[in-house]
Amino acid sequence: MPLDERPATKLKIVVLGSAAGGGYPQWNCRCPVCDLAWQRDRRVSPRTQSSLAVTADGDHWFLLNASPDLRQQIQSTTSLWPANGRDSPIRGVFLTNGDVDHVAGLLSLRERQAFAVIGTPATLKLIEANSIFRVLDPAYVRMQPLRDGVEIDAGFGLKATPFFVPGKVPLHEESGTVSIGGVGESTLGLEIRSAGARLIYIPGCAKMSGEILRRASGADLLLFDGTTFTDDEMVRLGLSQKTAWRMGHMAITGDEGSLRAFAEVQVGRKVYTHINNTNPILIEGSSERRVVETAGWEVAYDGMEIAL
Repeated sequence: MPLDERPATKLKIVVLGSAAGGGYPQWNCRCPVCDLAWQRDRRVSPRTQSSLAVTADGDHWFLLNASPDLRQQIQSTTSLWPANGRDSPIRGVFLTNGDVDHVAGLLSLRERQAFAVIGTPATLKLIEANSIFRVLDPAYVRMQPLRDGVEIDAGFGLKATPFFVPGKVPLHEESGTVSIGGVGESTLGLEIRSAGARLIYIPGCAKMSGEILRRASGADLLLFDGTTFTDDEMVRLGLSQKTAWRMGHMAITGDEGSLRAFAEVQVGRKVYTHINNTNPILIEGSSERRVVETAGWEVAYDGMEIAL
């Protein structure tokens, strides 16, 4: 097809970081999967903590979460470099929850740059209540609340609809008995659209819901929570007493896992992201990687680019 006859890109997505909290390898971990990274095994690649960049016009970008590794991620992504002076192409940051690995990167955006921080009232309240985030000058940085199911026009050809997904409060907000799997402001999915192209982004999810399946059906791209391969993964390795469920995440496998849940859902591309350092799908050629690939899933990596 001649170049001038190719369909125009409607959405461009860059996976800035594809790992769960702590990144891969995790700084203090020598589990079997991390050990391969420390040994520089070619079957694995280091990954930073989960974040996404998306644009509808190729010039103005929005981040989906701001990981603690954001400065490194920007340096690795030429599309996010400033054009001149203090003029970053980043126009806003959507937050899917208030987890440290999704909000700490905001501190790297403190140098008098105009942009919007977009999240639920509960998530914005967490940020506003923490004095360290006062480095985000309110004369430049605007807090924009999201409402469940209410579309916003972010500008520059990009529209977004947030929707609540089963989750839990951020770890730093836990106290007493922790409710897991409830649907509320603590955990969001995002439906991003431009000119008919549709992306569904859900980096954290405790269990499947009819709303998620409905949103994902017919989407061009689904980026979904791939934290652990099995629910008891970290427990079996002796690294934690918490299952994936206790951490607020669905496992990939099992009767309640995401592989089974999405098996009959028609999606253009399905990609796992927010992958924990213990998850063997990080190993190219592993039996676990083959399981997800055979089921039609891809495994996200830092720098992965997708055009819709």
